[in-house]
Amino acid sequence: MKRRKNSDVDADLLIRDAAKLLPDSSRRLFLRGGASLGALTMLTGCDIIDGPSSERALRVISEFNDWVQARLFNPNRLAQTYPESAITRPFRFNGYYDESEAPDVDEDTYRLQLDGLIDKKQAWTLDQLYALPQETQITRLICVEGWSEIGKWTGAPLGDFLRRVGADLTAKYVHFACAEGYSVSIDMPTALHPQTQMAMKFDGEVLPTKFGFPMRIRIPTKLGFKNPKHVVGMAVLNNYTGGYWEDKGYNWFSGL
Repeated sequence: MKRRKNSDVDADLLIRDAAKLLPDSSRRLFLRGGASLGALTMLTGCDIIDGPSSERALRVISEFNDWVQARLFNPNRLAQTYPESAITRPFRFNGYYDESEAPDVDEDTYRLQLDGLIDKKQAWTLDQLYALPQETQITRLICVEGWSEIGKWTGAPLGDFLRRVGADLTAKYVHFACAEGYSVSIDMPTALHPQTQMAMKFDGEVLPTKFGFPMRIRIPTKLGFKNPKHVVGMAVLNNYTGGYWEDKGYNWFSGL
């Protein structure tokens, strides 16, 4: 069969996008080895002839990156922490919507719904969440867009909460649903990491609406889009559920 020409593919742009998705060590080998559409075809097993096939190739690269990152993740390695003097004030708002469109969650009727592989599925009120033992950490939030800022977060360690509600800690994923329709899932080792927290305060005050009131999952070992805001639901699962940005092509693991 005669191979179609790659007339619909911007080769240089595709190669640059693929290199960005590869782990550091593999990226260097790929670029040093004469990166080309042919090399990308061999690496992914995808016949790259048009836009859809280019997207499939990038998806394969992204999944490979996730696989590598997951195996390199050290559940005992802590993200860097900072002194009070390093806190960024004012702290930047980030989201896929404008700040004025952040959901206004009613604290009196709020309930955190639990589902999946959890023994105690009773919904939690905000008062019950506030009563949990909490810790404060000053860590850097890193956005996939390239900027970062240091903030002070206070909340209950997610791992402690999962143990408290009888979650199956051998399950693969923890999925979060948010009031504004956002969703995201993370791997269980990250959920159990000592710095992953259910943040309910920011800079010593009740979590502002723009930063995720009433509760945000703060994960300093992952990129910012993996830190869901306005969390209203949590499920422990063995089936992959993707997420808002992941379904659009972002790396699922997205560790730092």
